[in-house]
Amino acid sequence: MKDPRDFERPILELESQIENLTLFGEGQGREKELAALQKKLEKVRREVFSKLTPWQVVQIARHPQRPYAQDYLQALITDFVELHGDRFFSDDPAIIAGFGRFRDRPVCVVGHQKGRDTKQKIYRNFGMPRPDGYRKALRIMRMAERFRVPILTLIDTPGAYPGMDAEERGQAEAIAVNLEVMSRLRVPILVTVTGEGGSGGALALGIGDRVNMLQHSIYSVISPEGCAAILWKDATQAEIAAAALKLTAPDLLEFGLIDRVVEEPLGGVHVAPQEVYDRLGALWAEQLEELAAMDEETLLARRYEKFRAMGAFLETPPPQPAAARRARAKRGE
Repeated sequence: MKDPRDFERPILELESQIENLTLFGEGQGREKELAALQKKLEKVRREVFSKLTPWQVVQIARHPQRPYAQDYLQALITDFVELHGDRFFSDDPAIIAGFGRFRDRPVCVVGHQKGRDTKQKIYRNFGMPRPDGYRKALRIMRMAERFRVPILTLIDTPGAYPGMDAEERGQAEAIAVNLEVMSRLRVPILVTVTGEGGSGGALALGIGDRVNMLQHSIYSVISPEGCAAILWKDATQAEIAAAALKLTAPDLLEFGLIDRVVEEPLGGVHVAPQEVYDRLGALWAEQLEELAAMDEETLLARRYEKFRAMGAFLETPPPQPAAARRARAKRGE
């Protein structure tokens, strides 16, 4: 199976040339050559990122250098105090939750957290929460409601952890309770998908008044590999599944499943993260002001209507007995 990030190879090769020239280049023509390479890199990035397939967007959403929840906290939240434990079993490091300030406004922040190196990835369980993580998130979101503090959630998970221990402790129940309670929390909730939005593990933090997605993030009922394994018994068909799932931000915006798409720089958010921090901060400020103007009953009613309106269905009349069809035909109906 070919490397799914092969489409980035021309970009990586140019970046390597620029790095080598910057570190080891000498002579009068060095600056001119650097400028030419930078210009070529910009052109290649534009060409590559103007025609991304859904499968390629999946690879960008999973990029190992993409900012995680802690990066957004450091960039956008001040005075953050993390809270731990679900008060039932343990503290799940795959979920970060606590209170801080966003532009001098008290907020509650809950997000999935992946790891950078092997040790951190194992500690964070690759961003896949167990039931303890969702119960911790719910405990802290209920605390936010008690103190009338708006909630910001950051979604970036392949999905809820499917291990035996998670199932034994009630993974499905924990997700279901989060969905039920978040739907009626009496404070504004802003949801932002920053990377992978995988299955119920993402949706457990995804019920809110405004749902935003970064341009190259994904949000889906199942991973492309999981979908391919179920439909074709072959996970290598993930590229086909990714196209069928309609999991990109533009697709979901068109279907009315999300509210806003936050533009990323060419190459993805990891290329120039501060640009995205600034855009996301401005969007959060705008949405919080809008929601703060609503009374609680209006807020809850509109949240209900938002999710109730999702999806489409077709009603058809019930089948008629053969005798009734023959009678209608005889009457010319």
